[in-house]
Amino acid sequence: MLLPVLLTLASLVFITIYWNVSYTGSQLFMKVRADLGVAQGVILEQLHDQEQVISQVQSAWQLKSLLSAQDSHNVAINRLLEKSREDLGLDFLRMLTLEQVMREPRLAKLMPVEGERARSGIQVLGKPELADLGPVLARRAEMPILSTPMSATTTGGMESRGMVMRSLLKVKATSGEVVGYLDGGVLLNRNQTLVDSIRDLLYAPGTLPQGALGTVTLFLDSVRISTNVPGSREGEQRAIGSLVSDQVRMKVLDKGQVWIDRAFVYDDWYISAYAPLYDVDGKRIGMLYTGFTEAPFIHNYLLNILELGSILMVVLSLSGLAVYKGATGLLQPLERIHAVVRAMQEGKERRIGNLGLDPDNELSQLGRQFDRMLDLLQQRNREIKAAAEQLEFKVEERTRSLKMRTRELKENLKLLEETRAQMVTNEKLVALGELTAGIAHEINNPTAVILGNMELMKFELGDRAEAVEEEIELVLQQVQRIKAIIQSLLQYARPGDFDAPLERQPINPIVEEMRVLVRHSIEKRAIDVALDPQASAEVVVNRQQLLQVLINLVINASHAMEERGQIRVSTRDWLDDQGQVKGVKMAVSDDGCGIDPELLPRIFDPFFTTRKTGTGLGLALSYGIIRRFGGQIEVDSTPGVGTTFTISLPKEAPSEEAETQSISLRGLHG
Repeated sequence: MLLPVLLTLASLVFITIYWNVSYTGSQLFMKVRADLGVAQGVILEQLHDQEQVISQVQSAWQLKSLLSAQDSHNVAINRLLEKSREDLGLDFLRMLTLEQVMREPRLAKLMPVEGERARSGIQVLGKPELADLGPVLARRAEMPILSTPMSATTTGGMESRGMVMRSLLKVKATSGEVVGYLDGGVLLNRNQTLVDSIRDLLYAPGTLPQGALGTVTLFLDSVRISTNVPGSREGEQRAIGSLVSDQVRMKVLDKGQVWIDRAFVYDDWYISAYAPLYDVDGKRIGMLYTGFTEAPFIHNYLLNILELGSILMVVLSLSGLAVYKGATGLLQPLERIHAVVRAMQEGKERRIGNLGLDPDNELSQLGRQFDRMLDLLQQRNREIKAAAEQLEFKVEERTRSLKMRTRELKENLKLLEETRAQMVTNEKLVALGELTAGIAHEINNPTAVILGNMELMKFELGDRAEAVEEEIELVLQQVQRIKAIIQSLLQYARPGDFDAPLERQPINPIVEEMRVLVRHSIEKRAIDVALDPQASAEVVVNRQQLLQVLINLVINASHAMEERGQIRVSTRDWLDDQGQVKGVKMAVSDDGCGIDPELLPRIFDPFFTTRKTGTGLGLALSYGIIRRFGGQIEVDSTPGVGTTFTISLPKEAPSEEAETQSISLRGLHG
């Protein structure tokens, strides 16, 4: 019952806090954005005012009278300009001719065009240019560059350039002829008057919370040249020469965007606004900053949240106490009902009984109805339990019968597939045996004649046979290859004619002998054969025939690999479901090109090969040998990953009536 009150009050707390933070935060960013706009307007107004005060000098009677004199006195003009500069608060003011203006490229940028009286703007001048305006200005512009915690590290150095607000006005004689130009302006480096006047305008007393500090800064590139941000180092009243943070520099100076967000200013977090400053050429030369410290506002946030939380906690406590007192009479019967429900869930037989309330009370009626419902439920449970026991017995009986029939069906299907595969293989062998016998008879006689005549030819030619010895050897090699193919074909087609005795023996020595025999064949390819012999059981095999199978698989693996790699040959005991030793499993794995899925079902067919020099009988013979041992051979291949041939040999020799093991092909889909 207290939960809705708690949720409502908690929601009010979070909504109020969210609204307070979100609204106040947006107001702060709106204020600092407005402050930045006012500061930009003040700088533009300052440029306009500068034009106005210099125009007063241009239109002064003393200057006009000196210029209209028969012999102009430069000394008197310069004295008048110096006095006017001091009276008007300018840092420089001088009289130039058109030729002098055109000799200075930066000054020429401010040349008023036809119809203009004057032109003003902000420029960055180097140390020599400042020295031409006045040696004092060059010394005043210099300042050491100081790094800040959020700025790029600096190894020191001096900033000797100066940022000036400059105006160039035409000076006309009484006849209306332009006789020169007035060049005047203010150096902004260390100019406290401008930034302090903007600060006083923006952050007058009462505009910020107590303890908050409003500041204004002018940047030359990323260096503070004029600011009222207080310095933290000894002897520093203002953070002159310090660098802006990297985050602000990249957004404002590099990208030319306005920054309205919180930022780390020198040594504290401020609600800040930065805008790029452009010179008369439209080039970004610095930044204008306005902002105020963040900590007093956060303090006010936390204080408001604490006050609001305290008030809501008091309201929550009073509301909870009132709800609890009003619900006591309702909760006790409900607790008793709940206790009965929990006991029933635990399997105990309990009833609500008399609640001590008026018989017409809703809870009293509910208790009676609930007890009757429990009685009916108990009776139904007994009936359901009896029916469930009977149903479970029938389901178990039907399931057992279904499992038995399913197992018989699977065994029959498996037997059918194996029989069909055996029939196809036997038909192939019969047809191949008949064909091979005829081919062997027809080919062996010509090959014997060819061999005899070639030997006779070499004998008759004598020393002259050296000229064609390479051709003779090639013919002999090809004839021997024909005889080897016929021999392999006969062995595959009539394995009974080539039966070798089977003996019980360990597998690991045969595997190690295989590596010795194939070492010479694959060492030119920089391929290594790694052994992992872990089998301990003995099996009934013919050593030479098993060596033939292993050598064939390793040679095939070497052809499937590139120039370098490793072939892994492992053995392990073959265990049945009860953990008893059933035989031995051998695996030959490579990291070669793999076998395409569409070619995988054909790899054990006679004469099927993907190599130009192969006969296609190696794997067919290997399959026949392993089948004679009563074992099976499986292949698992993934194109581009590699191939694994697994040979499973039983530890007991197969009988003559044993069924031929089928080939299991896995990995047909990669």
